[in-house]
Order: sequence, then C-alpha cells, then structure tokens
Amino acid sequence: MSSYRINALTMWAAQQNGLSETDISLSSAVGDASFRRYFRLTLPDGTTQVVMDAPPEQEDSQPFVTIAKRWRSAGLPVPKVHATNLADGFLLLEDLGNTPLQCLFSDDASIQAYHQQALTLIAELQNRAGPDSLPVYDTALLGRELDLFPEWCLSAWLTLPSPESWHVVREQLIQHALAQPVVTVHRDFDAMNLMLHDQRLFMIDFQDAVAGPLSYDVISLLRGRYCRFSNEQFAGFVEAFYHQARHDGRLPSSVDFATFLLQCHAMAAQRSLKVLGIFCRLTLRDQKSGYLERLPHFLDHLEDSFSFLTEQAEFAEWLQLTLRPAIMKRLAEIPS
Repeated sequence: MSSYRINALTMWAAQQNGLSETDISLSSAVGDASFRRYFRLTLPDGTTQVVMDAPPEQEDSQPFVTIAKRWRSAGLPVPKVHATNLADGFLLLEDLGNTPLQCLFSDDASIQAYHQQALTLIAELQNRAGPDSLPVYDTALLGRELDLFPEWCLSAWLTLPSPESWHVVREQLIQHALAQPVVTVHRDFDAMNLMLHDQRLFMIDFQDAVAGPLSYDVISLLRGRYCRFSNEQFAGFVEAFYHQARHDGRLPSSVDFATFLLQCHAMAAQRSLKVLGIFCRLTLRDQKSGYLERLPHFLDHLEDSFSFLTEQAEFAEWLQLTLRPAIMKRLAEIPS
C-alpha cells in the first residue's frame, strides 16, 4: 500500500470522526484473499473502528455497503457502516474485535456447540433476508466456478489432463445445486468470516452474496478449512438443519432427508473443486502464499463428498488414484 494512499485513508478516517490525523492512531488489522485490507483506528477515548481499504479499480465496495445496510435493518448481525467513500474505496466500520469463530474451537464440545450456533445463524439469514435483490447463482456462475478446477489446478499447476468423466460430473453437480430452493447465500460462510462480538456471532465478508442453493452456506461451514467431520457428524449437522428448514418452510415437505443429504454432498463437491482451483489461482496468478498447503485438506473434503455420489464412481476413483498422488508429489517438490 503506497504512502500516499495510507495518508489519504488516515486523513479521511480522522475527518469522519471530526478529528485531526494527529488525534488518531491506525494499525494494520487483517488482509484477505482479495485486494482489500483492514486497519484498526483508535480514537482519543480508546474506542476503535475498522477502516476497510478496497481500491476501487480492483474491488467494488457498493455491494458490501448495500447488503450490510439491508441485513442490519433486518436484524441480522453484521457490522455497522459508519461512513463510506466509494470513490476512493474507503469504508469506516464497526469494530467486531479479534475473535473469529475458529479461535473458539478448543475441544470437541466447543466445536459441536459453535457449529450448531453458526447453523442457526444461517437459518436466521435465510428467514430474514430475501434473495430477490441479489445476483443469481445460476448455471453460468456455477459452471464458471467449477471450471476453475481444470483451468488452474489441473492445467496450470499440475499440467494434468481432465478425466473423461469431468463433463458429466460438472453437469450433474450443477443440476443438484439448481434443484434446491433458492435463498440468500452468504457464499463464504467459513469460520474465519464469523466474529464473536458481544457474545453473538457476526457475519463479515458478505459482499459476494447471491440468491442460490439452500445448502451452500451449510457446506461452506461444515466443509471449511478448519475441521473435517466424520460422515456421521456431518450427517448429524445436516439433519438438524434439514428439520429446521422443513419447520420454517424453507424446504418443501416433499424433499426427504436422503435427497437433501445427497444434495449437500454434491454441493460440497462443487465447492471443494472450486476451492482447489481458487487456491492454485491465488498462488500462480496473484502471487499469494500459504494456499497450496491447504489443498490436501480440501482434497479430503472432496473425496468424502464423492464417496456418497455413487453415480460418479469413475471420477471418485480418479481422485484417489490420479489426482491425490499428483497433488502430493507436486507439493513435495516445493522447497520448504
């Protein structure tokens, strides 16, 4: 970040609080996989705010602002937007602290309890925020996400051809997604995007929200980067969500649990394939570090999902016999 930009951001943040630059202090908070950066602003009385720096030529902050205000007015836990400067890409936000959900995973009991709490928050989001004004998670978008896998993971990183079964797998995963009820989807409902603040989980990084499949956020949570649940644990979480969704009317009574569980496994496969592609793209194109080492974890998720997609046995075998050895070999070649 240039000194000119940091000076402009500091001056703007001070002005929003009726202060001069010498009255405040700014410290780096966190970054993410995008071009956004976050800073913690400390005011003279000791209170804090968060400044988001999102260069407008690389990040459009309007969706974040619009969604934040809409969801907050619906009573959903999201940070308050204190001030905006979309021309320069500066936002002044409520400070939710430094405790993302994964920091609370101390033992099996806490992992179970906090995942149940997060699943309840997904239900709140789907019940309170209508999807009508959001971009649609349609065939084209689902397909573009899936195509990241052969483009960036197989071709660009592994120089490995796609299996013959790929096109059938791609089509069937899209159809499983489109068969589900359409709801508001956060789209990155991972533990790192859930902050514990005032004894409540708050959602952040929701600017990519879409109108999409009922199970997507459930999968983002249960097949995320911090935990790998057994098949029985996964089914237990999904079943609790299923019954609540049936009770709330988000899921028709005509959909039995076995069907919904299959849809969840297909959705998990779609997301894991997308993540494998994105992590390779972040490494190769964006020169970001730390992502390749997470590939085996999401490969585990992928194999877990395909073990239940019996119509894709050929692709599941390719995952175990071809993809896994290729990824592990490539990772072993990287200097430590």
